[in-house]
Amino acid sequence: MTDLIAPDAIPSANHDDWQPDPERPRRRPPWIKVRAPSGENYERVYGLMREKSLHTVCEEAQCPNIGECWGRGTATFLMMGDTCTRSCGFCDIKTGRPSPLDWNEPNRIAESVRALNLRHVVITSVNRDERADGGAPIFAMVIKRIRQLQPGCSIEVLIPDFKGNEAALKIVMDAQPEILNHNVETVPRLFRKVQPQDRYEWAMATLTNAKKMDPLVLTKSGIMVGLGETFDEVVEVMRDLRTCEVDILTVGQYLSPSKAHLPVERFWLPREFDEIKRLGLEMGFKWVESGALVRSSYRADQQVRELSKLNYIRLRD
Repeated sequence: MTDLIAPDAIPSANHDDWQPDPERPRRRPPWIKVRAPSGENYERVYGLMREKSLHTVCEEAQCPNIGECWGRGTATFLMMGDTCTRSCGFCDIKTGRPSPLDWNEPNRIAESVRALNLRHVVITSVNRDERADGGAPIFAMVIKRIRQLQPGCSIEVLIPDFKGNEAALKIVMDAQPEILNHNVETVPRLFRKVQPQDRYEWAMATLTNAKKMDPLVLTKSGIMVGLGETFDEVVEVMRDLRTCEVDILTVGQYLSPSKAHLPVERFWLPREFDEIKRLGLEMGFKWVESGALVRSSYRADQQVRELSKLNYIRLRD
């Protein structure tokens, strides 16, 4: 993570002595510092997204890692528009009535993947609860089109829960992505507060059923911390995810996009993220990405390269 942190802002190795300012208790601690996005690759990705009329979760969700990821020539594509049918308290993507689905969008995304010469791509979407299938066919279409235009590129889809609809999930799984991701986001006690239209049971069913439908797929999930959960509650969610045979875990610090969103209740310390990683690997996760600036697709391409070396990922035809 040090390449994202302003070097002169680091007072100690593990920050155990850091305490929040009583006058500004939600002021970000020194280890949450990112460089302003810039550079040739950043401009190239930005230009391509505008040219193809595409959305990215990097922009819509104000991801703090946009400078690093776009600087490496990677991005997380956001499908089905920029308007979500759900109103989660942590998310900066706008809520409302979405536009009709753009059935040519998968082709434009695949063309962009080819133009960027990606070896791994992450595709996600807004929720489209106005549709019984939640937009699952769009996921299947983009997987198939990327395979046609960019053979050898591994595909990771970060999907909604489809309200627990197994038929919708099967549409995605039949297209055989290498990685199936669905974020649980928070602990059960905070679900109603953090994501009132979601259900913990839907999240767990999505991950469990994905593995049943395709035993070769790697499943992945993520948790935000700093919304009022306890360390023990996070560990319990991790155990639940392992019960669902989830392979990859991401844990990162929640950062409130604005005063209209849920506030940060606490900034977790680096040593706590380190402990989460240690416990996760001990539980049997094949990979744990845990740190303040970690997001669901953070360094996903690097994860795939390392997991491929261990023969955990098999590219589909």
